[in-house]
Parts: sequence; structure tokens; C-alpha cells
Amino acid sequence: MAEMILLDIFRFDPENQNDGEKSERIQRYEVPMGKLGMKLLDALNHIKWHIDSTLTFRRSCGEGVCGSDGMNINGINGLGCITPIAGLAQPIRIYPLPNMPIIRDLVVDTTHFFDQYRQIKPWLRSDTPIPEHERLQTPEQREQLDGKYECILCACCTTSCPSWWWNGDRFLGPAALLQADRWISDSRDEATGERLDALEDSFKLYRCHQIMNCVQACPKELNPTAAINHIKRALITRKS
Repeated sequence: MAEMILLDIFRFDPENQNDGEKSERIQRYEVPMGKLGMKLLDALNHIKWHIDSTLTFRRSCGEGVCGSDGMNINGINGLGCITPIAGLAQPIRIYPLPNMPIIRDLVVDTTHFFDQYRQIKPWLRSDTPIPEHERLQTPEQREQLDGKYECILCACCTTSCPSWWWNGDRFLGPAALLQADRWISDSRDEATGERLDALEDSFKLYRCHQIMNCVQACPKELNPTAAINHIKRALITRKS
């Protein structure tokens, strides 16, 4: 007989708030352990396809690239598609990413998160005429982007940050600031001064208190705290 996996999943149906049924609840499911190396997303897909089609969650690539299936797993944010079932304490407790409006079940409203991302103007800004072929970098200049460009905007880091929970209306959060540093560090970008001016704010940047939950939560093993510190040093350096 196949080994069974127990999952306690947060459920929320906005359409049931006024009909007497409890709109928020935890629902337990049992899923058979499938293939070797089974991931949490495999279990959620099994529930969706074979047990309860009403269970709602985001997913896309299934390879840890798109960042769609961010969720809180046993108290830690992560991606369902790359989280192995093996090693997870059962029942596996699955909640939506914290401190975001819940649309339904595990699906959260990421509007504010991406609005903050847009604030850092995440594109190359240059007044130099576009070259005929490409903007060149030395290998050393290219290395400055390592650990920054790999961010997939899954929001696992930002929604794990207490400073963002308390000041999310003004503090940009780890993901947006990591991306800001990615462009500040890019030798081809010519708007470094403007980018630093926009971040020199007691809330946008300096509400980071190096709690470092973001580092633990990042599924790509990036270090947003180090990126934030790099921005702070750049601001100090240009004043000296």
C-alpha cells in the first residue's frame, strides 16, 4: 500500500463569506507518495486533479524559474515546485504568502509588490546612443551582476520580512531593493546617481534592519541583505 502524505492547506473562498459557511479554514488532504523525489507541487496537483478541483493555487513552469507558486510551507516561504516532500514534517502546513491580500486559497494579490518593483525602474537607462551591435562589458563588470540578476520575483523574500510587514506601504522590501542594486551595479547603466537619489529615503531603503529572513526564504539562494548594504555603502561613498 502506498505511503500517504498528510497536508493541512489554508482555504479561503471570498464567495462564501455571507452564506454561513466559514470563509477561512484549514482542510486536510491525504495524497499517495508518488515518484522518487516528489515535490510539493506534485502533491498539490494530485489534489487539484484527483481529489478537490476547487483548490486554487498558482503554478506555471514547475522548475523554479517563473516564481508563480510561492507559498508558506511549514512556516517558511518557498516554491512548491522545488520543495521536496521528503524531509517535510507532517502534516505539511501550507498557507499563502504572508502579509498579502488573499484572493482565494493560496493565491495572493501581488499588485503592491510589483508596483514597488516598478518604482526602481528595472530597465537599462542610458543617454549614450545605442551601439550598432551591443553594449560591451568586461568579464569583471559582468561578474558584478552575479547574485542579483537571478531573482525570479517570487516574493518569498519580501513577504518574509518583518520590516516590510510593518512598513510595506513605504519600505520597498528585499526583492525590489535587490533589483535596484542589480541596475546600480550594471556598468552599462548611466542613471546610477538618479537611482541612488530615489532610494535615499528613511523608509524606502533604511527600514532594513538586517533581520535576514529574506536570505533564508530565497529559493535561488540569493542575498538581498548584502545588496541592500551595497546600496547603503554606495550612498555613503558618494558623500565622502
